[in-house]
Amino acid sequence: MTTHKKTKSPKGERAKSLTKALVQSARVKHMVEEAAEELSSVNTVLKQELTDRHSLPEIDNAIQNNEAIEIKVQDAAEELSLVNKALENEVRERHLLEHQLSVSEKQEEAARHASFHDSLTGLPNRALFNDRLEHGLAQAKRHNWILAVMFMDLDGFKSINDTYGHDIGDSVLQTISQRLKENTREDDTVSRHGGDEFLYLLMEVRDERDIIFIVENILKVIQAPCVVGTHELAISASIGISLFPKDGNSVESLVQSADKAMYHAKQTKSGYAFT
Repeated sequence: MTTHKKTKSPKGERAKSLTKALVQSARVKHMVEEAAEELSSVNTVLKQELTDRHSLPEIDNAIQNNEAIEIKVQDAAEELSLVNKALENEVRERHLLEHQLSVSEKQEEAARHASFHDSLTGLPNRALFNDRLEHGLAQAKRHNWILAVMFMDLDGFKSINDTYGHDIGDSVLQTISQRLKENTREDDTVSRHGGDEFLYLLMEVRDERDIIFIVENILKVIQAPCVVGTHELAISASIGISLFPKDGNSVESLVQSADKAMYHAKQTKSGYAFT
């Protein structure tokens, strides 16, 4: 099953960059304010020192220059304060946009997952199974592989619904689906076809002995006692198997062949049957 590595959002990176710039700007503002205060203190001391003395023109000019510089520094501090407020607003807007984007992406991912997965069991649905089978057929044709399609039906499932109710039936389907999922090879796909029917795609099969081993393991897994609430139910299944290219070379033909083989397995109570 393919996994996708999550990449960092460019907008998120820009928001972090703005936050860093805001911190740096605030630090500079603090330094400028300190410089203004120090200049003001120096000018005050100079004025006090020269109060009782004869002041020279050069000293008067120096004091005037200092006072002019003090005003400029104070103006710079005020402008930095305005810049910081603008940056704070931008950072808030960026964070809000990032949150909205994250919510939108999660909703989109949930909608995409729902469109390709069964709502009850979480397994791939028919659409996703057919897509993977199409892809598998293309690879099998290119590399001369054998692949198998298994059509699986739970035996006597209708009586479970009739006897215990649909809630218990749904719980049984969820339990069986989880068991199938846990016993599926990485490149294979198990899908809920509908009702109590499942489809299973086996990729790159070497020979029928490998298939039989997998099928017998699946039947064993399904037949393990199924405990739902206070009920312990015995479940069994019938599986039909079709092979590419022997039994078909398209999605439709392989699924139909496996379906026919499943009915043969059900009639003969053999557990599984090849086409």
